Amino acid sequence: MTLQQLLYFVAVAETRHFTEAARRTHVAQPSLSKQIQTLEGELGAPLFSRARGHVALTPAGEALLPVAKRILSDVDSARLEVAELVGLRRGRVRLGATPSLCVGVLPGVLRRFHDAYPGIQLVVQESGSRDLTRALTGGELDLALIIVRPQRVDAALTATPILRERLVVAAAADGPPGPARVAALRNTRMVMFRDGYDLRETTLAACRRAGFEPRLAVEGGEMDAVLRFVEAGLGVAVVPSMVLPGRTALRATALTAPVLRRTIALAHRSDVPPTNAARAFRTTLFDFLAEANLPDGVERMR
Repeated sequence: MTLQQLLYFVAVAETRHFTEAARRTHVAQPSLSKQIQTLEGELGAPLFSRARGHVALTPAGEALLPVAKRILSDVDSARLEVAELVGLRRGRVRLGATPSLCVGVLPGVLRRFHDAYPGIQLVVQESGSRDLTRALTGGELDLALIIVRPQRVDAALTATPILRERLVVAAAADGPPGPARVAALRNTRMVMFRDGYDLRETTLAACRRAGFEPRLAVEGGEMDAVLRFVEAGLGVAVVPSMVLPGRTALRATALTAPVLRRTIALAHRSDVPPTNAARAFRTTLFDFLAEANLPDGVERMR
């Protein structure tokens, strides 16, 4: 099995077309097909079904695909790691972050890092913690800022808690304030995040512990959409206090019964040491947080 064969296999799996895969990988289509056949022969199982011109993954192909992607990602990271040895003049950091962090502290951290290491490429993926964890364990990210619970940290990840933030009820500024007690949300229309957001799970769990299912006016939004729906008066939402500074069309009510908090951690894969560039980003992040004026409801854990 060679890296070139895995590269060709992933290209065919993603395009579901041998000619398009050959064009993507800059190789003649007969050569690509031969390499795939050699790989199938070595593994002892077909990777694709080719019925009537339709290309689909077989069960063996489905099993190989995530492993092949992770191997190719690790090899790419290794190449960049060697390039970084010249003094962090080249390289890349693939960073995942939740939407609240992307509009909160992250822009300042990215600016400081870019000023210090202008040759390092920054690639940011914004999503919910569950999606970011999958991307991190799959080798698609080098680092991720995710929400963690001590009893539910993925064993494949090393996570360092950095911030604890308080959750609040956001309501339209020109309407009545949101309730201060979770139980009072029973009679309040709510705007809910899409699946994959830790905030969705946290809100639903808090309501169920209080003995009710929330009344959802709208669900399925990303952070910015949820806040805009609340501004429009469609309902209230439980959000991190970090996202509300500067949003004059919203008002926040702190939850007091119970107080809802969440922990933000910087995570990386346990089986792959962070690259030099990723370690430099981690140092920049920690230095920035040590000096930053954090919003109300946000406290450092380092």
